[in-house]
Amino acid sequence: MITTEEQDGVGLILLDRHGKRNALDVEHLDGLRAAVENFAGAVRAIVVTGAGTSFCAGADLGGVYGDGFRTALYAALRAIVDAPVPVIAAVNGPAIGAGTQLAIACDLRVAADTAVFAVPTARNGLAVDPWTVRRLALLAGGGPARAMLLGAERLDARRAHACGLADRLGSVTDARAWAHEIAEFAPLSLQYAKTALRSMFEPPSWETRLDQLFDSCWSSADFAESRRAHAEKRAPRFEGR
Repeated sequence: MITTEEQDGVGLILLDRHGKRNALDVEHLDGLRAAVENFAGAVRAIVVTGAGTSFCAGADLGGVYGDGFRTALYAALRAIVDAPVPVIAAVNGPAIGAGTQLAIACDLRVAADTAVFAVPTARNGLAVDPWTVRRLALLAGGGPARAMLLGAERLDARRAHACGLADRLGSVTDARAWAHEIAEFAPLSLQYAKTALRSMFEPPSWETRLDQLFDSCWSSADFAESRRAHAEKRAPRFEGR
C-alpha cells in the first residue's frame, strides 16, 4: 500500500509492500501518483521512501507485462516531476529499474549505505523511455549512465554520490531533516528554480525515432520471450527481433 503523513509542512510518502520489496504495479503507481498530487499545494516539500530494507525493487514483473503498466508508471513519474515543491527520494535500500526511475524523477536524492541503483532492462528485454535515459545521464553523467544501461551495472551509494546521482549520503531521518530545512525556504524561489532547471536542461521533445525504438522493444519477440521466461522461471534467450 501507499501511506502518507504530513508534519510541519513536509509530506511523507511511504511505499509499503514488504512481500514484494516495494515493487510497483498499476495499483501502487496510481496510489503514488494520487499521493503526490494530493500533497501538491498542501506542503512545502515531499519525501518519498520505502518501508523495510528496500526503496523499490522496480516493476512487479507480474504486472509489467500487462496492459496499462507503462501508462501508470509514467503518469506517476510525471506527477513527481510536475510537483510545484521539491521532492526528495530517501533511497533506503535497492532502487532497481522503476525504482531508479522513481528516484531520479525526484528533485534530490539521499542515499543510505544500503542503497543500490540499477536499470537492468537489457537483461530482461524491457526498455526505459527517452526521458529516463536523458535524466539519468544528466544526473549521473554519460559514463555511469552508459554503464548502467548498456552494461547493467549497479551503483552503490558511494559511487552514486561520487558521480552526482545521489546528492547526500544518509538515512530517511536525514532526508526528512533536509526536507524540513527546505520547507523553510521561499516557496516561489524554489518553484522558479525547479521550473528553470527543467526548462533549460530538459526540453519536452526529442527525435521521434527514439519513441519508435522504445515502442519496438515492448512489441518485440524478445519482449514476448522475456514474458515466457519469467512465467517458466528460466533465463530468457534473446534473438534481437
